[in-house]
Amino acid sequence: MNGLDVIVLGGGAAGLFCAALAGQRGRRVMVLERAQTVGKKILISGGGRCNFTNVNAGPANYLSANPHFAKSALARYTPRDFLDLVEAHGIAWHEKTLGQLFCDGSSRQIVAMLLAECAKGGVEVLTGQDVTDVGQSGSGFVVTANGATHAARRLVIATGGPSIPKMGASDFAYRLARQFGLKVVEPRPALVPLTLGGEDVLFRDLSGVSAEIEARAGTATFREAALFTHRGLSGPAILQASSYWRHGEEVAIDFLPDQAGGWLLAAKRATPRTTARALLREALPQRLADTLADRIDVAGDLGNAGDKALRAAEARLAHWIFRPNGTEGFAKAEVTAGGISTAEISSQTMEAKRVPGLHAIGEAVDVTGWLGGYNFQWAWASAHAAAQAL
Repeated sequence: MNGLDVIVLGGGAAGLFCAALAGQRGRRVMVLERAQTVGKKILISGGGRCNFTNVNAGPANYLSANPHFAKSALARYTPRDFLDLVEAHGIAWHEKTLGQLFCDGSSRQIVAMLLAECAKGGVEVLTGQDVTDVGQSGSGFVVTANGATHAARRLVIATGGPSIPKMGASDFAYRLARQFGLKVVEPRPALVPLTLGGEDVLFRDLSGVSAEIEARAGTATFREAALFTHRGLSGPAILQASSYWRHGEEVAIDFLPDQAGGWLLAAKRATPRTTARALLREALPQRLADTLADRIDVAGDLGNAGDKALRAAEARLAHWIFRPNGTEGFAKAEVTAGGISTAEISSQTMEAKRVPGLHAIGEAVDVTGWLGGYNFQWAWASAHAAAQAL
């Protein structure tokens, strides 16, 4: 047994950052990580360059049963705050599209930075730890891992969600939360490719074709690239939309988001000898253009097509309905939607309202960010919120 102030379960982005900040506040902190190395998801993120935050990160970029929950933590620790830390460690970075910030070098630099911050706070980081029991005792918590027992006043759940199980991800956080009587919002894969069946199977022949489109699912619309795969739909626009999609619902795609209404009718007047196929080939990859042209029922020259048929074709191209039959699951999901219910947790301290001393942060909580650095920013912000209360 050892007298610790804080035990952090999970050595990912949220866990390491929370431990570092708490350690630097004078707390005695231990991190227990199941894998042999910490920060495995950090290492693979952003193609190995770690999309470590997004300059645009705000509450509107997150899904949760309580859309207001993330406001407090995000306001108190901003992308600029994390960027200051990155720069203080001499890590060169660049901004890509849509506010995404990446390391110029390697994501290993972010892991090294977090470990250096942990060292500065005197944090003990143990890897290869198989946690077999977690319980309460007197004024705190007792954790058994690899046969050793550790005691602390406070316990932080930072073990993430079950997305990318090959990286060691699991539902441990939810099982532990339920053990302590906390509700869990049904977890589901998010930022995940969608699979197609039925009539939509025809589009799987386009595997490898990519185009910039506008995808709509539920209340959300995203304009980015879509990629057709041998199983269905992927690419940034689809991954984004997938977080808002539910089984049985449709996904609508605007294949020509830059075209104003009436463009086919205008083309008919201006160039009556042209064809819909030719116009689509000008705007889209040929295989995709031909697939769409075969299905919009406008054959031959536009000059010979009726205005009603052209309007119908326009409408279909702007709102092409796909009915996915599923997703590629947690194995291919970048994050998990759902998680420990925000109704159970203080948005100020990330502490369980009914279990004093128990905190939950990062992906384990029912807060899910958009693609592009938003989930890392939630990891940093929620870790910071918890650390101030430890």
